[in-house]
Amino acid sequence: MVQGTVQVTHGGSSRWRRRSGEYPTLTAALAVAGDGDVLSIAPGTYRENLVLHHAVTLRGPEDGSGSVRIAPLDGVALTLRASAVVQDLYLEGQDRAAPALLVEDGSPELTDLRVSTHSAAGIEVRGPGARPLVRRCTVENPAGVGIAVLDGGGGVFEECEVVSSGQTGFSVRGGGRPRLERCRIHHSTGAGIAVTGEGSGLEALGCEVYEVRGAGVQIAARAAARLTDCAVHRTSADGVTLDTDAVLTLAGCDIHDIPENAVDLRSRSVLTLSRTSVRRFGRNGLSVWDPGTRVDADSCEIHDSTGDYPAVWVSDGATASLDSCRVHDVPDALFVLDRGSSVDVTDSDLSQVRNTAVSVSDGATAQLDDCRIREAGTGAWFRDHGSGGTLAGCTIDAVQTGVIVTKGADPTLERCTVTSPAEAGFYVSAGGRGTFKACRVTDSSGFGFHVLDGCRTTLTRCHTERCSRGGYEFAEDGPVAEECTGDGSGPRPASAAAAAAQSAPGGGFTGAQSGVRTVTAARSPVAQPSQAAPAASVPRPADPEPGGDAAGARASGAVLGQLDALVGLDSVKREVRALTDMIEVGRRRQRAGLKAASVRRHLVFTGSPGTGKTTVARLYGEILASLGVLERGHLVEVSRVDLVGEHIGSTAIRTQEAFERARGGVLFIDEAYALAPEDSGRDFGREAIDTLVKLMEDHRDAVVVIVAGYTAEMDRFLTVNPGVASRFSRTIAFGDYGPGELLRIVEQQAEEHEYRLGEGTAEALLTYFTELPKGPAFGNGRTARQTFESMVERHAGRVAQLSEPSTDELTLLFPADLPALSAPC
Repeated sequence: MVQGTVQVTHGGSSRWRRRSGEYPTLTAALAVAGDGDVLSIAPGTYRENLVLHHAVTLRGPEDGSGSVRIAPLDGVALTLRASAVVQDLYLEGQDRAAPALLVEDGSPELTDLRVSTHSAAGIEVRGPGARPLVRRCTVENPAGVGIAVLDGGGGVFEECEVVSSGQTGFSVRGGGRPRLERCRIHHSTGAGIAVTGEGSGLEALGCEVYEVRGAGVQIAARAAARLTDCAVHRTSADGVTLDTDAVLTLAGCDIHDIPENAVDLRSRSVLTLSRTSVRRFGRNGLSVWDPGTRVDADSCEIHDSTGDYPAVWVSDGATASLDSCRVHDVPDALFVLDRGSSVDVTDSDLSQVRNTAVSVSDGATAQLDDCRIREAGTGAWFRDHGSGGTLAGCTIDAVQTGVIVTKGADPTLERCTVTSPAEAGFYVSAGGRGTFKACRVTDSSGFGFHVLDGCRTTLTRCHTERCSRGGYEFAEDGPVAEECTGDGSGPRPASAAAAAAQSAPGGGFTGAQSGVRTVTAARSPVAQPSQAAPAASVPRPADPEPGGDAAGARASGAVLGQLDALVGLDSVKREVRALTDMIEVGRRRQRAGLKAASVRRHLVFTGSPGTGKTTVARLYGEILASLGVLERGHLVEVSRVDLVGEHIGSTAIRTQEAFERARGGVLFIDEAYALAPEDSGRDFGREAIDTLVKLMEDHRDAVVVIVAGYTAEMDRFLTVNPGVASRFSRTIAFGDYGPGELLRIVEQQAEEHEYRLGEGTAEALLTYFTELPKGPAFGNGRTARQTFESMVERHAGRVAQLSEPSTDELTLLFPADLPALSAPC
């Protein structure tokens, strides 16, 4: 059915061609039209398949009187094989196997077209001779591709809009190479823009891709593209993806509000970014994978992550280079892992990083030159064997820990400065290595340089100032320090001998003096008075822990006597005596030249609060010290808040430091099950457990660890790490106190404070403790002590009213002094 007519204005050079005529169909009009002729189409619907072989002008009404719909029942609605001009038409297609508009040859100009179709493609440009200029056209195709450029086709698309495509919004394949200017592609079901295949390419300027149910821009299989001043946002998948030798350049682009990776590239793809912003992404800002894959970013900004993933992820042998970039407000900034992976960062800012600014692991390397890291959990963490690289001229400010080196990692740091760390400037543990040259730490709330056992670290010309816990904390074996200086802040030498060693010519700390854990190389020169060296030219040792050592410990019999004097706890006393008997007999067998049974001294205490777990732990440490098993026997009591940090890396440091404080004594971890909550997720408590397990094995003769808590919760705790249960020799259960035992505790409290129980008071207390609810708030021995304190307060209120109270009145407690059962105890 045909509605309307077609007027043909002939524009030929011959006089007889310069005339007009009207035709009932477009097909009839095109049959008589030639190059230069103008076909003016009246409003209406034309169910025809049009093919333009000549450079004609095909246009709808210019007066706005109605629209021209080209809507055949099947096939291609409009095919162009010449440099025609097509304006102001409405095209519809219904053929799922054919496009609505097909350009096969020539350089036609398509202006102000609306393509609303359910076909294979809205507009298809096919063939090396097809180079259309498409302006202000709109394509809507819920059934297929919006615009496709194939088989060497090209052309320019200006201010076009692709909306609601059922597949890719703009697809380039088979060597097509179009140019897009100020186009908008949105609400597509597939990728917004997809460029695929060797020789395929695309250039986009000032375009916008958004609200797509797939990747925003997809470059793959040796294709190439360049996007300038473009925006990609609000996708359901990755913002930009590159795969299999793809090449992409982003200049002045803005990629934001992406739920997955903002940019993901792999399989030898290459991405170049300049002046580009990547923000508000759910996974990685830049995700770079596989050998040969590379990212080069210059003057870019990556920020405002909405997820829990690193901003820049480089792995499996990929490389990334950042120059004059900013990465901020992210969980982790740079995460590099796997042998062959590397990052090279120059003159860049990494700030407001919730966890680690630079993390290097599994043999990867990182090179940072003149970078600034601030407001991070950890500035840089070199995690394990083979991981390394160089940090040169970098500043690290306002972090928990400046640089962490662990498990055999071996980086080089030159002229780096750490300012105001909350825990340590540089921390080396678990066999980490590292070379530090001319590095500085100032205003640390912990140590400046903290190097633990067995870490073969080298420090040269390093300097510390105003470090609260000390400029340098070294173990005896491993680190070498040359020409290192400090301002003398922090802990002082432990003894006169240590102080003398500190100032001895040609030497430093050897670790031989009691309490000295900090050492420098014996070959390190010490500045002579004539030199303008700081007052402390070598590191100082840490203060010894309070509490004395084994030399001043009580005899085991005296401590066991105090244990026996505790109310109740009969099974606990038997367990402790059995342990001490095993240890004592083992010592005697050794003296007799016999083998001694190995006794693991780490314990699990289970039971309700107030059952004496902390008291027994303290006495157990004293017993072991009296037997010569522990050096000092002191108790260091900690809980989750003392061990678990808020940032990656800080938990291991806190746990290590708690362990060091307990060296020679007992580390008592109350409510240890809190380190492994059931809904742990990314909880850092597991890191504390893992660190403890290793320390307990490496230093099993130096520290006894006791974990304590409720019975059921501790049973679960012992299963969270395969090594946890194996580290503890036995579990000792602390039962709840009965009414008679609680009465005995009150009697002991009264005797200690010079009070007496009056007539009937003991019976009243027994009844009181029998009827007292034993719910979750019941505190056992603590409840008994609180009951006694309440009785003393009520006694004072009663006796204060007497003008001249007698001695009996001042000391006797009566049933009336008992608190009511409803009162908290």
